[in-house]
Parts: sequence; structure tokens; C-alpha cells
Amino acid sequence: MLTQRLEALESAYHRNNFEGGQDFNKYSRFNTRLKIPNGDTLPATCEVGEIVEDGGVLKICSAADTWTTVGTQT
Repeated sequence: MLTQRLEALESAYHRNNFEGGQDFNKYSRFNTRLKIPNGDTLPATCEVGEIVEDGGVLKICSAADTWTTVGTQT
């Protein structure tokens, strides 16, 4: 029970706190929209897993500083 309360307290601290970070090792469900950064040029550097929208095309960082188009978008 103490562990559950501690986890709830940690979640409350991180809620709407975008200056910190929190790793989830389980499935996460979003009950709202997920906002993706957009622009007309890709960032020069990226970390694996980052997602951006570039000129209407969704891209993911598949390796350090390497952007790959998601799916069959053109």
C-alpha cells in the first residue's frame, strides 16, 4: 500500500511538469491528443524515438541523427 501511494505521489509531481522527465516501462495510453513538433526542416540532431512532422510527413529518429519516414507517406 505504501508503494502505491509513493507511485501516486511521484505521478502527481510529474503531471504537467515538462521540465523533468519520467520513463515508463509499461504500455502507456493517451486519453487526449498527442502534439508533435512540426516545421519545414528537420532538426540536425535527434535521439532514437523522437517524432516530428516535416512538411506534412511524420518522421521518427531511427538512429542517432537519422530521420526516417513513418510508413508509406509521401
